[in-house]
Amino acid sequence: MTSDELRPLEPLWRGLLVYRVLALFSAVAVVLSGLDAYASPVGAVAVQVGMVLWTALSGYAYLFPGPRDRRGGVALVDLAVTSAVMATTPLVQTSAQIAADAPVLGSIWTPGAVLACALAFGVRGGLGAAAVLAAVLVAVSARPVDELYDIQLIVLVALSIGFASTVLRRQARRLRDAVASQAAMAERERLARAVHDGVLQVLGFVRRRGGEVGGEAGELASLAGEQEIALRALLTTGSAPVDAHGRRDLAAALRMLGSGPVSISTPAHAVWLPAQVVDELVAVVGAALANVARHVGEEAPAWVLVEDLGGEVEVSVRDEGPGIPVGRLAAAQGQGRLGVARSMRGRVEDLGGTITLDTGPDRGTDWTVRVPRESA
Repeated sequence: MTSDELRPLEPLWRGLLVYRVLALFSAVAVVLSGLDAYASPVGAVAVQVGMVLWTALSGYAYLFPGPRDRRGGVALVDLAVTSAVMATTPLVQTSAQIAADAPVLGSIWTPGAVLACALAFGVRGGLGAAAVLAAVLVAVSARPVDELYDIQLIVLVALSIGFASTVLRRQARRLRDAVASQAAMAERERLARAVHDGVLQVLGFVRRRGGEVGGEAGELASLAGEQEIALRALLTTGSAPVDAHGRRDLAAALRMLGSGPVSISTPAHAVWLPAQVVDELVAVVGAALANVARHVGEEAPAWVLVEDLGGEVEVSVRDEGPGIPVGRLAAAQGQGRLGVARSMRGRVEDLGGTITLDTGPDRGTDWTVRVPRESA
């Protein structure tokens, strides 16, 4: 990506500098051409020198913002300096000039501060700067009503440039997200080629062989199955991205677990939850699907349903296997074995949610997890 793509407002900042320099030449020329008419020619020249110096200083800051980009602060100082230049008008001009509605000191140079604030802060910043400049203009004018046309132009410029800067920032964020997503996809493809013939095959072998042996090896098989599912999902689709508020889309994250025998049903809209909550729920669903593959069969169908209930989110995992025998889970927990007690119930309880089990002989297993949004 080019510099202008990464920082889309750069052309507008450069355009502001061009306008500021040209306006400075015009404003200085007007003052110097009629210098004898001023009540304080020395004061008028001093103000012009100050304008030249500030144009150079602010121009350098706008053109080279540095890594922390402090142009917003410079724009606010710019507004203060510009207001001070305009405020010197009654001190420098004669009463006759003021009565004749002669241009205030700074003339067309002064709107540059409004443009800078609009670029730095968007529409609100531009309108705020325009209001300050309009107030100063009315204060130093002999006939404020005559300044309405100039004020209208300043407000329109603030709106236009502020809206443009807001749109360009939004487009730049989308472009950066798209580029980052493309880079992540390329990296996943590279990793997939690197681990497909190694790690995934080992995990698959441990899952199958451990399931055949049973006992503690069966526990290892269950864990290996969970990691295999998670790794395959990560390599094929990647994790759901985290937004600016630290949230992830639960629906997108769970869709990664879909495969031939596993059907994922989610709302059409995003289900935003804190990233840590999404990670835990994905782990719970992954554990349930690993149990299906281990106890029912690798090609056994399973269904995952996500429902956004407003105040809470519900996730259910269902299969049509033989069901879990009565007392099986309690016995496993009493033996200190991993699995449902720690991987599923513990995770959900830590989130402040509930997990219920509906199972029985020859009617499958149905896990239902509910997590309140408030506690999430």
